[in-house]
Amino acid sequence: MKRVLILCTGNSCRSQMAEALWAKLGQGEWEAHSAGSKPSGYVHPLAIAAMQELGIDISAYQSKSAQEFQQQPFDLVVTVCDNAKETCPVYPGAKETLHWPFEDPADATGTDDEKLPTFRRIRDEIRAKIADYLGIDLTKIN
Repeated sequence: MKRVLILCTGNSCRSQMAEALWAKLGQGEWEAHSAGSKPSGYVHPLAIAAMQELGIDISAYQSKSAQEFQQQPFDLVVTVCDNAKETCPVYPGAKETLHWPFEDPADATGTDDEKLPTFRRIRDEIRAKIADYLGIDLTKIN
């Protein structure tokens, strides 16, 4: 089984959604993990809500430190924010490293109802990027 580690700063939104999406889209061929350079200590409730709309439950996920994974082997390490690219440790066991910067949905302003569309958009951008990398046609899956 291939292993992917998705990194961002807080490990509360983008990397958490990417971890779950990669696990689903990887169809049992990928083991997905996520972590942050400065873990927030929680998973953002709107990230949980946005993923629930796809039938994916991340409510039990936890914010983890990038340091926890530093000595582990990975086929792929993906940074999903510019800050993580600059501040995360080097992963000597990674066969490939990619940088896919996405806007931080936690920076959205307004009420939760006003912020949720931003979380959905970032979720969908992450989903499309992962599907493209894996060679999956999203129009053929739900």
